Amino acid sequence: MKLSLTFLLAVLASLAAHGQMREADVSGIKNKFLDMPYAELSEAQKLDIYLPEEGEGPFPVILSVHGGAFKAGDKRDGQVIPMLEGLKRGYAIVSINYRLSGEAIWPAQIQDCKAAVRWVRGHAREYKLNPDKIAAWGGSAGGHLSAMLGLSGDVASLDDLSLGHPEQSSRVQAVVDWFGPTDFLKMDAQLEESAVANPMVHSVPDSPESELIGKNLEQAPELVKAANPETYISADDPPFFIQHGLEDPLVPYQGSVLLARKLGAVLGFERVHLELFPATGHGGPAFVRAENLERVFVFLDRCLKK
Repeated sequence: MKLSLTFLLAVLASLAAHGQMREADVSGIKNKFLDMPYAELSEAQKLDIYLPEEGEGPFPVILSVHGGAFKAGDKRDGQVIPMLEGLKRGYAIVSINYRLSGEAIWPAQIQDCKAAVRWVRGHAREYKLNPDKIAAWGGSAGGHLSAMLGLSGDVASLDDLSLGHPEQSSRVQAVVDWFGPTDFLKMDAQLEESAVANPMVHSVPDSPESELIGKNLEQAPELVKAANPETYISADDPPFFIQHGLEDPLVPYQGSVLLARKLGAVLGFERVHLELFPATGHGGPAFVRAENLERVFVFLDRCLKK
């Protein structure tokens, strides 16, 4: 069995163990718009919109970015369930798909995410969305892409304006990053340092990260740098809320620690919140329990409801 398949199965098993691979039941959500195309290049470029039942808007927006090793997952699988809790708190939820690595290599994924943000701004009035209050929230690969949205702002090299709404900004105003990878080339050493059971190997040709950038990581350090959120940290970046499990065997927690440290040095540590969960792996109950979601939404309220 190839390592990339082993890795993918481990990711899917982790998600399935916590009910995140099943399709979310959105039948009870009254105000929704499903499978809306935000660009026309790929069938993957679609999003779902969920609106609160109460209030006239415009509603602050949570952009839900699914994970799945950059090669699996869906905007309507169980990963969106924590974000949908925001409907009770007056948030609109926009859940997006993006081109997976089997269809297109980096930077197609972040280009799609940015196109989705621009689409939201371009259609804000039509769907009662607040174009000035958008947060990106995702786990694993979705955490990486959420961090990239927060840190790359209007970086031209990561944008494809031909995907639509070139007059709009792709910036977001807050980021919730759950166990997202950062520097792909450091992951193997960090996992070895963690001494976790059955760590995954990333610096091989068929790892998800190598397949994402289209080359073996060790042969393409510049491509790895271009896919590293840390590369784009600047003083005008939004606040971050980062959480990671200390026993994560797939994405090492040290990447989140280093990201938070570098963000804090530039933004000020009052704008960066980091939590590390003991006895916790790649996702799981620690992230989605009610008291933790309350902390996430307190952060979002502070950033988006001023």
